[in-house]
Amino acid sequence: MKHIKLHSALFIVVFVVAVYALDRWLHTPCRADDQTPVACATATVNGQVQDLEIPVATGREQQIIRHVGYTVSYNPDWHIPNWVAYELSADEVDGVEERSNQFLPDPQVYGEPVVTSDYAHSGYDRGHMAPAADMKWSEQAMKESFYMTNMCPQNHNLNAGDWKRLEEQVREWAKMYEHVYVCCGPVVYEGATCIGPDSSIVVPQAFFKVLLMQRNHAWYEGGYVMKNAPRDGKWDLSHYALPVDSIETMTQINFFANFPDSIPLHSIY
Repeated sequence: MKHIKLHSALFIVVFVVAVYALDRWLHTPCRADDQTPVACATATVNGQVQDLEIPVATGREQQIIRHVGYTVSYNPDWHIPNWVAYELSADEVDGVEERSNQFLPDPQVYGEPVVTSDYAHSGYDRGHMAPAADMKWSEQAMKESFYMTNMCPQNHNLNAGDWKRLEEQVREWAKMYEHVYVCCGPVVYEGATCIGPDSSIVVPQAFFKVLLMQRNHAWYEGGYVMKNAPRDGKWDLSHYALPVDSIETMTQINFFANFPDSIPLHSIY
């Protein structure tokens, strides 16, 4: 009888420890050093693969942070994101939440976070990667879209010009297609300049945006790269179009890593 009680007690202890460990794993942000590929765990709903927008990046520091409206791979060396990814639907495009305009440090960042004053007098905008206009479906999503982990130093002409037009085009696609999966971020090469009080915030040389869309059971992909520099007038978006494979080579990021290889992909161009 004593052996049975002892075994029962031991089972309860092991069970409680396992439950605690599982809870900690589920609520701890994914994290990796500069040598480890990262893709947060995928799930399926009604047989559909989730997290299609999440890429795999190597060769850089990153902290993966999940917010309500987007996931960000934050680079603590660059003090900007490696990439920002999210899914956008037609219903979300029609949201009514007002733009907050309150730029805030990300409370989930390990170490010293970037604050809005770090961009003061730099000559660059706090350029959204996941646009605030894509987060109008939720008050919390709107608030988190203004976290500084979602920002990069961006030329104002680009931010208010062709980059904004591309963001608007993505929202139009979201109305046309069943889903639009977006991954965007900076293109950084050796010799990039920096801003901030201690010159720690890297200024990207360019920005990328890659897209995955579904319509009538068919899947489409496409990508764009824009230099972080002013443009004279408006350029047609086709000028910036590049194959996703080329952008993967440029950025060393494997986009749509969770997308099944057995499903054919068509070009959106």
